[in-house]
Amino acid sequence: MKIIVDAYGGDNAPQEIVKGAVNAVKENDGFKVVLVGKVEEIEALVKENEYCGDRIEIIDARDVITNDDVPTEAIRRKKESSLVCAFRALNTDPEAVALISAGSSGAVLTGGMLLVKRIKGVVRAALAPMLPTVKGGFVILCDCGANADCKPHQLVQFAHFGRAMATAYMGIQNPKIGLLSNGTEDKKGNELSTQAFALLKEEKGLNFLGNMEAREILSGDYDVVVADGFSGNIALKGCEGTALAFMTILKNSIMAGGLRAKIGYLLMKPVFKVVKKTLDYNDHGGAVLVGLQKIVIKSHGSSKAKSISASIMQAVTLHNRGIIDEVTKALTVENPVESTEA
Repeated sequence: MKIIVDAYGGDNAPQEIVKGAVNAVKENDGFKVVLVGKVEEIEALVKENEYCGDRIEIIDARDVITNDDVPTEAIRRKKESSLVCAFRALNTDPEAVALISAGSSGAVLTGGMLLVKRIKGVVRAALAPMLPTVKGGFVILCDCGANADCKPHQLVQFAHFGRAMATAYMGIQNPKIGLLSNGTEDKKGNELSTQAFALLKEEKGLNFLGNMEAREILSGDYDVVVADGFSGNIALKGCEGTALAFMTILKNSIMAGGLRAKIGYLLMKPVFKVVKKTLDYNDHGGAVLVGLQKIVIKSHGSSKAKSISASIMQAVTLHNRGIIDEVTKALTVENPVESTEA
């Protein structure tokens, strides 16, 4: 099994990307990592991180797609970029099961949709991160940015994607699914959400609980939250921003609170560490582009080694637990989604 990693994607590339890959193979067995980028720089970083084994391969790529590039144009024109070469390796190497990149979100999504084949029956691939909940588990948000404009039947398919991920990755056989809306009442929402609600309510194979609000995403009461990419992206960034603001306010309050506050912090330090660890995306891997014939994971743009390592292990786990088969089963004749649109 090979995991392809875009070594030059992300704010901290290539140093942190290579370090994360080295840590992953040092600490875990059963796979190889293929790093894509400037071979001489990657080789030096692998040596710097004290790895001399045979489970890291390197594919030379001399160009880089940046956040300033127009995604579609970059994928088509920068044929020798680390990301395009990574997709090429994913498609051509039969042992390659997954691709990971912390690079331009637009380029990763465009590359995934243009260069990797969709599973038969998939209308649109969707981006699905796993977010920590207050109950200690995770919730899958699908879609969170791959499809800004959606139709009702596409949200039904996203629900099946989320169910497949919850089953394969989290071992939940009958995951609880909610539809993101501006209220919990059945008739709440815009035209898209009300039509999607009606379809989801009748769809076989889904444990659909109805509408839910954004404040409930991290409650732990749902295993899957279904959204169009526009609303889902706003919800995701709202959760991230709130978590960051909470930690900043807490830190500032402790610093301004004098001796008593500092003593209180020292007493509560183990608790604060748990909170920080729970909210830190570096511990939880990346967002999966679900619906493709191979696994594509978009890691956070500011990912460091810990996050890259987590994303690699996330890819290994998803493959070992048969995520592609689970999504394929979700789209069989037992659970058809009526659409001929690409």
